[in-house]
Order: sequence, then structure tokens, then C-alpha cells
Amino acid sequence: MRKILIIGAGKSTSYLIKYLLDKSVSEELHIIVGDISIQNAKKLIGNHENAQAIMLDVFNKQSRQSAIENSDIVISMLPARYHIEVAKDCVSYGKNMVTASYVSPEMEDLDVAVKNKGLVFMNEIGVDPGIDHMSAMKEIDAIRAKGGKMILFESFTGGLVAPESDNNLWNYKFTWNPRNVVVAGQGGAAKFIQEGTYKYIPYNRLFRRTEFLDVEGFGRFEAYANRDSLKYQSVYGLDNVKTLYRGTMRRVGFSRAWNMFVQLGMTDDSYTIDDSENMSYRDFVNAFLPYSPTDSVELKFRYQLKIEQDDLMWDKVLELDIFNPNKMVELKKATPAEILQKILMDSWTLQEDDKDMIVMYHKFGYELNGEKHQIDSTMVTIGEDQTYTAMAKTVGLPVAIAALAILNGKITTPGVQIPITAEVYEPILKELEAYDIKFNLYDVPYLGYNPLNI
Repeated sequence: MRKILIIGAGKSTSYLIKYLLDKSVSEELHIIVGDISIQNAKKLIGNHENAQAIMLDVFNKQSRQSAIENSDIVISMLPARYHIEVAKDCVSYGKNMVTASYVSPEMEDLDVAVKNKGLVFMNEIGVDPGIDHMSAMKEIDAIRAKGGKMILFESFTGGLVAPESDNNLWNYKFTWNPRNVVVAGQGGAAKFIQEGTYKYIPYNRLFRRTEFLDVEGFGRFEAYANRDSLKYQSVYGLDNVKTLYRGTMRRVGFSRAWNMFVQLGMTDDSYTIDDSENMSYRDFVNAFLPYSPTDSVELKFRYQLKIEQDDLMWDKVLELDIFNPNKMVELKKATPAEILQKILMDSWTLQEDDKDMIVMYHKFGYELNGEKHQIDSTMVTIGEDQTYTAMAKTVGLPVAIAALAILNGKITTPGVQIPITAEVYEPILKELEAYDIKFNLYDVPYLGYNPLNI
């Protein structure tokens, strides 16, 4: 039996583990799931005869190295910052490795050592990054193969609540790490290229400059710019493209409402609030508003943000119960972002029967024989429940398929890499279609870059 070690049994691993267990007999696999909580690991493998759960603390060098040495390939589903120690051990023991995370500078530094040992370290093979890379490169390569010259590329992804579980005014629930949602867009201005000109959107304007996108069968969405749209410009071979923009999708109206928290400073993660554990939600809101001997917190909030009481924005705020004097923060030395996250989790956590949704949208503009063309590509995946989510499906399945392909010698190019070559993306995208993760392509008139508010 060939041993696959999965380190981390978090929310994104359900489909990953199920896929490998389903293949375990035909592929002669033994799945070892290691987690700091052995109960998490046991829950996901059930009583399967070809799987075992182990307690694995990634900071315990001896247990970590023992587990890695005892495996044939390692899948790290840990938070990105913890991959590097696993990666170093994989180099030492000559093990291939797969992660869904962005390639860190520390991981990139291992490239020579990985190549010298003939190993494959596949990264960024989840949904975004991952499926976005593969689906984009497949179409870009096809355009180039017929002689087309790329002039525009836009790419958007959203982790959202499915229509049947969409029951709040924000049309949103947390489908991945809530912290990343709260602090999204911070750390510098969003940067992209529009018609050959570099453009920048500072954080305080990010959620008011959005693009509208229509997805057949699912209605209208909006998208705000990612922090660095140019990260993959050279990687994708788009150095001469005139427009390059990457963004995050939400339902229309979310960004305008979220901007209220940005303007008040509630998403700030750079300092802690004194005596935060003894604050009520109402106290927290009031801390960001001017003092008034007569006006209520609600009135001051509306006045500061110029919101009328019959505005839907105000209904969205009230729905969060953010002015409740009886709900306590109960977090010591918390940042504003941490407190806001706690408040939002009361309302935006997926319930047991809730379904989530992943939406992806690409725009490809190109010139061919002197004419400009555009292809739009969309993908929508709906989750099953709170455990088998669309997020877990679109993250876990590509990871699992890639790991098995590496184990079977179908992906052999060594080095620290991401899935942008045909060797990788063609078989994975084809297999994903069997799991209803597929893209619909539309030939549309070339319009260039024309978001409504930019």
C-alpha cells in the first residue's frame, strides 16, 4: 500500500479525504490523516479500513519528521505559514509535496534543492489560487495556439452562500477563514492595469469602486479589486497585455455596506482596544463615534455615515445586532478586526444544512487577424452541506487529483511550482468535470475594460 500523509484536517479537507478513500482500493492507497486534534481526523475518515488518524503537532519535530519519513507523498493542508517546516522535511526525506497555498518566498527558496532531488512540490492547486490558474491558462494557451494575441484578462472568484441558503440582507455567509474576509484589501493599494495604464485603488476607496458581473442562472454580482492584480502577469505570459484585473466577487450591495465598517475603522487589525473583554457590542460601536450627551449610538452611527433610517444599509446594520448592550465581546486585548469578526460570526456562520457556492468568472480579450474578440468563462459550484462545502470541494479535489497524479508518475516536472502547464491542468480540469466543476464559455462582443464605477 502506498502511503499518503495529509497534515491538517480542517474545513477544506472533507472532499480531499473522501476522494482518496474512494480511490484507496483501486489505487492501493493507505491514507494517514494527522492533526493536532485526532478527533477531527477520525471524524473525516470514519471507520475506513484504508485510513488511520494520528495526532500530529507540526511544531513537534520528532513526530512530524517520523510521519513524513513514513509516507510516499505529503499533502499539507495547514495554514500557509506552517508549510515551510514540512517542506524542508520533505526535501530531507525525498518526498513529493502538495499544498493549496500561495508560494511563499521561503518555499521558492527551496526550488533548487527540490529540483536536485527530482521532487515535485505542487502549490496553489486549490480553487483560488488553483482552479483559476488552470482554467485561465487552458484558455490563454488555446487562444495563442490559434494565433491570437492576448490584450485583456480579468479574473474573479467569490466564496458565497448558495441561493437556497441566502437568508440575510447581506447575501453573505462565511465559507472560509472569517479573518481573511474582515481584513481583505488591507496592506496597500489595489494595483492593476487598465488600457495600458497602471491604476491604484487605496483601501479607503476599495469597496466603492466595483465592477458588475452577470452569471447565467445566478443573476448579478459585483467585484472589488484584489490587492495585486499583476502578481501573475509574467507567470501567465501577459507582459504585453493592455488590461489585467483580478477581483473578489460578492452579491450586489455587499461592498457598499461593508464600506461602513471600513470608514469607521472597525476592520483595523493594527492595534488593540483597551478593556475589550468587558465591552458590549454596543460599547464597541460607540468607541468609534463622537461623544454626545444626548444622541444615541444608533443616531450617531447614522449621522457619521450619512445613512437615512429607511435606507437598506441601515437594515443591514440592524440585522447584525451590533448595537446590543447585552452581548459581550469577551476577547482580551482584541483588535477592532477581531471584535468585528466575532460579531459577524453570530450572523454569518453556515448552519448545519446551509449550502455555500463558489463562483468564478474569467474574461479573455484577444486580437486575431486584425479583429478584437472576447470570451467570457464562468463556473458555479454548489456545496452539499456544512461539511461537504463547495469551498472544500473546489479546494480539496484539485489537491487530491494532483497528489495522485504525482504519485502515479503522471506529473513529473520537478521543482517548486504552480499548475500552469498543460501537463498539469489538462488532466485535472478534465477529471474535475466529472465532479460538476466545469466552465461555460461564451463568445461576447469585445468591450474592453469598462467597470461602471472606475
